[in-house]
Amino acid sequence: MSETVLHYINGKKTSGSSTRKADVFNPALGEKTAEVVMGVAADVDAAVQAAKTAFPAWANTPPVRRARVMFKFLELVKRDKEKLAAAITSEHGKVFTDACGEVERGIEVLEFSCGMPALLKGEYSEQASTGIDNWTFRQPLGIAAGVTPFNFPVMVPMWMYPLAIAAGNCFILKPSPTDPTASLMMADLLAEAELPDGVFSVIQGDKEAVDAILENQSISAVSFVGSTPIAHYIYEKGAANGKRVQALGGAKNHMMVMPDADLDKTVDALVGSAYGSAGERCMAISVAVLVGDVGDKIVPQLAERAKTLKVKNGMELDAEMGPIVTSVAHERITCMIEQGVKEGADLVVDGRGVSVPGHNQGYFMGGSLFDHVTPEMSIYQEEIFGPVLSCVRVENSAEGIELINNHRYGNGVSVFTSDGNTAREFSRQIQVGMVGVNVPIPVPMAWHGFGGWKQSLFGDLHAFGNEAVQFYTKQKSVMQRWPDSIAKGAEFVMPTAK
Repeated sequence: MSETVLHYINGKKTSGSSTRKADVFNPALGEKTAEVVMGVAADVDAAVQAAKTAFPAWANTPPVRRARVMFKFLELVKRDKEKLAAAITSEHGKVFTDACGEVERGIEVLEFSCGMPALLKGEYSEQASTGIDNWTFRQPLGIAAGVTPFNFPVMVPMWMYPLAIAAGNCFILKPSPTDPTASLMMADLLAEAELPDGVFSVIQGDKEAVDAILENQSISAVSFVGSTPIAHYIYEKGAANGKRVQALGGAKNHMMVMPDADLDKTVDALVGSAYGSAGERCMAISVAVLVGDVGDKIVPQLAERAKTLKVKNGMELDAEMGPIVTSVAHERITCMIEQGVKEGADLVVDGRGVSVPGHNQGYFMGGSLFDHVTPEMSIYQEEIFGPVLSCVRVENSAEGIELINNHRYGNGVSVFTSDGNTAREFSRQIQVGMVGVNVPIPVPMAWHGFGGWKQSLFGDLHAFGNEAVQFYTKQKSVMQRWPDSIAKGAEFVMPTAK
């Protein structure tokens, strides 16, 4: 009998009111490894009630004491880093070393959250007017929720809940049902760090659980990372229900390669960023914009590297790429490659049909490389979310910038060049939220903030960094004076500084 992955509510694992379950697979083996319960509105209500009970005391806990809990949690996550990574690999498929990197990037946000006492400091104006002082400070919202994707089951939740909790909120996590185990491991570590029951809950499930979160009037804020259609849905429905919403959507990240770029380093960067994690990253480079004659030089090198990728079970330490996350995703990516061929793109390397010895049922695929892709093709327009790199040829940097700016997504972008002015002008003119100069995956550090432009982000505030502190708190302004400074008589005109 397979293991059942449960909810985590009020400090306990529970099946809740769920009657439905979904299968959990190891994508390298193509075998079912567990079942996960699928939450309903009653389960969300139970988590909300537990949070309501826990919130007053947690919000009133001094920020430095809340930070100490997060410091303890940080120690425990570091202790169990490899266990978390192994859980990621077993359910997502990404190679173990990549999974370790995922946990490490989550740890960076956790470290940032430990500085919450300083991040919550307000501003003070003495003698703002005669006898009047004015100050501002930030207070927690109450209950926040996070809806997170399959491709980063540890890192993306850690973009959210450490900051929300350290700021004094309670938090409900709704992870992907594809790889749910890591969410419970993090819940266990938070309990070991002595986080009070009810402050953190996990509700497993799908759209039914998400809708229950969006409709629950006691939840004040929702953070989301996933595809653009769902991000837009969550943004609209959450806002309609009076919630703060931070919804990060899809991407079609470009790398513009100038003729003066170091080609060996550029090839390394393209191969790693296009095929790492089987392309299942929102910051993966999926389009190479090749300027001038650089395409004739670089495409043969890319082809050679794509053909020789080490595609293996992610637990093998020399693996460069693991399996696709699900059979459905594998089929979708296969169909997209077929569509690219039909539309006239040149399929230089075909990653379909790759098999891994001893893993005949696994969802494996090699790296695919297209050349002479044009903007009207579906493989250029759509987010494939797989190991497929499309090469587009342009005459000059101005044409490349225009091409990128015309795309509806604006998550991440990169330029590889040896010319400082080219890099500067690219960074200034490009209509994309995160820019790399000779950096293929420009994910900001934890104290800066993550988020794209255009249809890659719905909402005003970015993930992590100072903007996340703003998102999970509300500002209060206090004006104060004492009787000795108050003149006699009622004033009927608008108060002004005196």
